[in-house]
Amino acid sequence: MSDWRILFMGTPDFACPTLQKLIDRGENIAAVITQPDRPKGRGQKLMPPPVKELALRHDIPVLQPLKVRDPAFIEIIRNLRPDVIVVVAFGQILPKALLDIPPRGCVNVHASLLPRYRGAAPLNWCIINGESETGVTTMLMDPGLDTGPMLLKRVTPIDENEDIVSLHDRMAVMGAELLLETLDGLTSGQLTAEPQDDSQTCYAPLLKKEDGQINWYHAASQIHNQVRGLTVWPGAYTTLDGQQLKIFRTRIGQGSGLPGTVLQASRGVLEVACLSGSLLLEELQLAGKKRLDAASFLSGCPVAPGTLLGGGPTETHAR
Repeated sequence: MSDWRILFMGTPDFACPTLQKLIDRGENIAAVITQPDRPKGRGQKLMPPPVKELALRHDIPVLQPLKVRDPAFIEIIRNLRPDVIVVVAFGQILPKALLDIPPRGCVNVHASLLPRYRGAAPLNWCIINGESETGVTTMLMDPGLDTGPMLLKRVTPIDENEDIVSLHDRMAVMGAELLLETLDGLTSGQLTAEPQDDSQTCYAPLLKKEDGQINWYHAASQIHNQVRGLTVWPGAYTTLDGQQLKIFRTRIGQGSGLPGTVLQASRGVLEVACLSGSLLLEELQLAGKKRLDAASFLSGCPVAPGTLLGGGPTETHAR
């Protein structure tokens, strides 16, 4: 245990294992800062962030500033006198005035092997880009976007069929464990920060709806990676007879044909040709229908071999 007075800043599910580890270890968490409640679902009911729910279950005070740059909020943080601020997927860039408050600095858990994949969606983009490994990095924050000096790293392989759901959950736990190691190293004085090599960086921007549009004039492996990386949102999608068809799980096949053409659609196998190779669509959802495995989908929506799915070179941007 560090004996430091900690402020925790985080918002989504990814941040919860780290907060839980700090709670379980008996750390002195003075307050949790998270994003404001947001409307969700069809009823647009205001819903609290997962981190807020966890904090309240443990009677930890919660602050939800609209903007962390607000001078009044910064003064509140200054009055809380934190020794260190722990930041995990908070969702806003912290200003220098806030970063300068804790004498031990602001320690961030970032879901990539920095300096690779700085930005908002590192896990998604490492899958989309077909990386075979990734990891988590702890760093001391500076005013830049994930540019601060690095403290510790942990590497993990990515299976060729692993999707963002599985990777997210593994990395959240890994990040929580690495944060505790980082606090221990900082407390003992045995941990030295290492500057990032900016020449090795790449950017992982926020996902957009159009990132999910499939271009069948790409290699099967590239589309497979796109599907894996976008399972949660926005989902990889094409069109079938003018209706949107979302694809959630695929396997790479060996077929060939005009890209986008259905090669076979029987006995639970729905195979589509790509520019090179083919994809077996294993889990999919037609607009307005349920998400189904291929066998169930084909039983309720027969598809004839030779059918052309949307996503040709004139319909979608090149990735």
